[in-house]
Amino acid sequence: MTTLTTPINLNELTTAYREPSYLHRLLAMLRGLRQPRSSRAYKNAVIEMQRLTAPITALLLPLWVIALLIVMSRDRVTVDEDIAVTVIEDKSVIEDWIKPDDPAAPETPLDDAITFEIPVLSPHVAIPGEAQAPQPSPLPLPVDSVLANKSRVRFKGLYGENRTAGKRGDLRRRHDGAQSTEDAVMRALRWLKKNQQPDGSWKTQKIAMTGLAVLTFLAHGEKPGDSPEFGEPVQRALEFLLRSQKTDGHFQGADGNEYAHPIAAYALCEAYGMTLNPNIKAAAERALVPIIQGQHPTGGWTYRMLTGVDKESGKYRDDTSYMGWCAQALKAAHMAQLRPAGLEKATKLAIRGFKNNTHPDGGFGYTGPGQGGLTGVGTLCLQLLGASGASEVKKALALMDSWKPSFEVKNPLGGSLQYYCYYATQAKFHAGGKRWENWNREMQPLYVSAQKVEKNAAKDDQGRDVDVGWWTNGDAHTDRPVMDTCLAALQLMVYYRYLPTTSKQAVQFSETLAALSTDTNDVPVLTGTL
Repeated sequence: MTTLTTPINLNELTTAYREPSYLHRLLAMLRGLRQPRSSRAYKNAVIEMQRLTAPITALLLPLWVIALLIVMSRDRVTVDEDIAVTVIEDKSVIEDWIKPDDPAAPETPLDDAITFEIPVLSPHVAIPGEAQAPQPSPLPLPVDSVLANKSRVRFKGLYGENRTAGKRGDLRRRHDGAQSTEDAVMRALRWLKKNQQPDGSWKTQKIAMTGLAVLTFLAHGEKPGDSPEFGEPVQRALEFLLRSQKTDGHFQGADGNEYAHPIAAYALCEAYGMTLNPNIKAAAERALVPIIQGQHPTGGWTYRMLTGVDKESGKYRDDTSYMGWCAQALKAAHMAQLRPAGLEKATKLAIRGFKNNTHPDGGFGYTGPGQGGLTGVGTLCLQLLGASGASEVKKALALMDSWKPSFEVKNPLGGSLQYYCYYATQAKFHAGGKRWENWNREMQPLYVSAQKVEKNAAKDDQGRDVDVGWWTNGDAHTDRPVMDTCLAALQLMVYYRYLPTTSKQAVQFSETLAALSTDTNDVPVLTGTL
């Protein structure tokens, strides 16, 4: 052990740490200004000059302004007169500053809402047709990496704006939704929260099920840092997806066919659209790259986003079921205003891919023309991609008129009924009219009664006992009960999850999509009935 024997001079220490006087700082500044301009001493002197003159400027500037006002007002004759003023109340401006989830806030019909063009959050101005590299983003943090960016400014029509409490109720009533469906949704969200794993995922297929769970929470407007009851589970789930993503955009631990990839990409794109979080943006853009690069020249996709032709047939294997998730991810990317290279071209080429699998008499097949349960997949995706007026969509909707919502295993559509209904519910909702009314009338009581409920099994954000609920189907190819619960809950939120494709905002989206593309071989997008 070494002993310190040198005496400490407290006076020297006091002098070393004493703040120099104003005079000493002034002299040091004058010496520095005489040094060469490139020297550190000169630069420090300039900074010191700014510091020393700031108090004097702060004192003299107001006095100068006051003196100027006195001079300008001399010899001025003041005449008192009464001026009639008419106050016009601009309700649209007032409404923009009332929180949408305030029960007292006036509801504005969504189709008549004012829309603003939200620019891409990038220092580079995107040029249509130009290859865009993913923008740099801060590395994910363990706690607040995916918290929503808060802002006092609210934009009408922004992605997810229709999912606030006030808008949810208005849209649900407008499209004939019942309070019982909303109660079932709340039980499902609480069941998902209760069954979330410690790492933020849901079992068994962790990537895919976590992506579906995130989509289910987001459909109800639940965001990190914003939702008192469900914000924390959504944050943990998104951080799990960010941690699981590899540098090439794929996800560690995905299923063998990588169905999980487009599902997770879909969830990340939708999450970015609702949070504008830069970490989620970077992850979403990375996840979109394999989807865009894995698209076949025919417009379709197959397992693992493989780009080559099938060895047995010598043709491209365009899998309608797999294509459905890829197309939904592309749609969500557009809605979130993400612009990775090739997005517009891939979106429009996908229309051709789905049409390749249509049956002449209506319907969509698995890897070729057909009229089975995947008809709903092709119909919805063409609607979302801007081709709702195509003859293939009209024929498919007519074919689906005989479909009934059901949880039975034995049915004419095959063994994945709820998977087919997930798409059929949305397709009929976008079609509207009697098709939607007839389907909705049967779906609501059936889905609510089929939910399994556990009483007082959880606590809400106020500490009150609440019920949880889930669905377990007998379908094939399902990761039950998480997948079953998410698919059913998403159908019961169709009233407010997306605007109908007949709305003005959807028409504007389709027109924008058509205008963005510069490829002369593009597939035309039909906007007349979108």
